[in-house]
Amino acid sequence: MSGAATADGTSVPQTPRKQLTGMTLWMSGILLALANFVAILDVSIANVSVPNIAGALGASTSQGTWVITSYAVAEAISVPLTGWLASRFGTVRTFSVALIGFGIASLLCGMAPSLSLLVVARIIQGFCGGPLMPLSQTLLLSIFPPKLRPAAMSIWAITTLIAPIAGPVLGGTLCDNYGWGSIFLVNVPIAIGAGFLVWRVLFSQETQTVKARVDVIGLGLLVLWVGALQIMLDLGKENEWFASPFIISLAVVAALGFVAFIIWELTDTNPIVDLRVFRHRGFTLAMVCMALMIGSFFAINVLAPMWMQLNLGWTATWAGNATGLIGILAIFAAPISAQLTTKVDPRKLIFLGVMWLAFVTFMRSHADTGMSFGQIGIWIFLAGAGMPFFFMPLIAISMGAVKPEETASAAGLQNFIRTMSGAVATSFVTTAWENSTNANHAKLAPLTNFDDLNHVFGGSGSSATLAMSDQLVQSQAMMIATNEIFMGAAIVFAICATLAWTLPRPKGPVDMSAAH
Repeated sequence: MSGAATADGTSVPQTPRKQLTGMTLWMSGILLALANFVAILDVSIANVSVPNIAGALGASTSQGTWVITSYAVAEAISVPLTGWLASRFGTVRTFSVALIGFGIASLLCGMAPSLSLLVVARIIQGFCGGPLMPLSQTLLLSIFPPKLRPAAMSIWAITTLIAPIAGPVLGGTLCDNYGWGSIFLVNVPIAIGAGFLVWRVLFSQETQTVKARVDVIGLGLLVLWVGALQIMLDLGKENEWFASPFIISLAVVAALGFVAFIIWELTDTNPIVDLRVFRHRGFTLAMVCMALMIGSFFAINVLAPMWMQLNLGWTATWAGNATGLIGILAIFAAPISAQLTTKVDPRKLIFLGVMWLAFVTFMRSHADTGMSFGQIGIWIFLAGAGMPFFFMPLIAISMGAVKPEETASAAGLQNFIRTMSGAVATSFVTTAWENSTNANHAKLAPLTNFDDLNHVFGGSGSSATLAMSDQLVQSQAMMIATNEIFMGAAIVFAICATLAWTLPRPKGPVDMSAAH
């Protein structure tokens, strides 16, 4: 059975065994979109809950971010396997098992008694979540007739856009009212129920299976270097970085594993990741821009809710509500960007979109501890207008730079780079934030006038005054560190906007069905 390939390399059958009709067809579409929603939701739902999770499990804030990075890394590793799993076991079977596994892993996350067990459960959840996004797209294209595919894909696209908005809002509300475990437990009935329903409803649409060879060595090397790199980034600070033999060993393993991975994938006849697409200058430059932009964007969106809670004293609910504002304008801007991408030079859209993000992030770098929800929220809200104008045109350029038969491999690599850049940036920014806060505290402490503070605090005694003055200094040190991170992100955005002009313009229409 022949078919078109989606981003993970999965074959989309053009003639299903039995055409679904009526309510069954649309119920299937809603179930697939719902699964896509749940998978994307879990990328951001934990962002606003990191301080609560860390506090409840007796961990530091930087350790709490392992909940985010472990999921992202596991998801990035599982995506290249999706095509092989679908061809070996069937698209419907693979999707249903992954969705049910996602629900079971969510249950383990919500019941985890320690951070280590929570991270293990999140890794399982990430491995199961990786195939859900590409396979939901694959099945939608498979079961819907050509004339209804645009409507079906619009439902899929809506869930893709709304999930990142709903994640912080839902996560904050659940965390404050029902405890941090509820942000994972909410997935359980949806994922398990939808998984069984998809299996039952779409069983007749199962694709043919073949005993395809999997690049075991390539997969092993991928897991080795990505795992070593992420563990090094997550544990580096508490082990004093390269003063620790353990961290040095991880760095060596990551470097050697990466080199071995590149050599193997470039020489193997059936690589798990086709690195040959990097020979196209346009794709390579686009991926550099994407890594920098997504990394910066993800970093400030992980940092902001932590700052709001730890520095401003906001609840997780208010931090989530503020963070979620970024998606409102993005929903309205997305269709405009999609239309303009086919009509004007996409490099102009990237430049304008990223420069807008640079400007907004620059304005956010002038925050202070006395700002209100409205003063902070307005800039987060306005930032959403720039998101689709860099993401969608950049996908068009990267996909247009490769040959049609390489589109699936290029899109899979694009998803891997996007996910990994977010995970690496999260580890980097939390370490940089803590280091900058400590450095600023050391600079501000000698400048603090003890006598003046003693008077301000009502002469309550030396020990009490020292404690309160140290708290005040720590608050200002954290505020300065936050502004420094945002200023750095604004500079990276501005550099990326300039790099956009080095990208080649697509020579003709680009098939976007393989990109996700």
